[in-house]
Amino acid sequence: MSNPHTPFSCTAFLGVEAVAGGSLQDVVNSVKEALSESKLTQVLIFNDLTGKPIDVDFRGKITDVLTRLGETFDDSSGTEESSRTARRVGRPKLGVVSGEVTLLPRHWDWLKSQPGGASVTLRKLIDEARRTGEQQSTLRASQEAAYNFMTAMAGDFNHYEEALRAMYAGDLDGFYRFIDDWAPDIRNHVKRLAAGAFPAAVKAEGEQDHEDYKG
Repeated sequence: MSNPHTPFSCTAFLGVEAVAGGSLQDVVNSVKEALSESKLTQVLIFNDLTGKPIDVDFRGKITDVLTRLGETFDDSSGTEESSRTARRVGRPKLGVVSGEVTLLPRHWDWLKSQPGGASVTLRKLIDEARRTGEQQSTLRASQEAAYNFMTAMAGDFNHYEEALRAMYAGDLDGFYRFIDDWAPDIRNHVKRLAAGAFPAAVKAEGEQDHEDYKG
């Protein structure tokens, strides 16, 4: 029997109630065992990483369901693995690698005046740029996951559009206020998915915790 490749967690909903969470295989097992055939047709399973629904055919025995899932993920992961392998070809080993950098004289003058010299300063600048880029990627991924789930499960809820605007504006207080009267399981799942969409609020909270600790 093929096992589905699931390097992510997922959550199953029956209406507005979360009924299972964990790996895709665990969720499928749980709902298949716990729910009747009529209710299984109403179950929606969402990828917690992307907020997108996962199509699961619950017909037959659990072994049949998992086999179909395994075949689906085997097909999709084969292309991805080939792509990753191709990208690894020619990648330099870890360590210091020399290379040519072309800069204007004023750039060299500034780099040489920095503590540690040009090489140390360039490495620091690159590391900082990478951190900034990763933070932006996390923010966008969190926004997209929350948007996907909200569109599928809360599109007709009160203040849906206002909540989306608050999320994209980075307004955590407004976002929480607009989703406060939503069904509890939906609201809590949206909060989890959108957690990375408010880095400023998370940073401020961490700084406040640090100040409280020092006090």
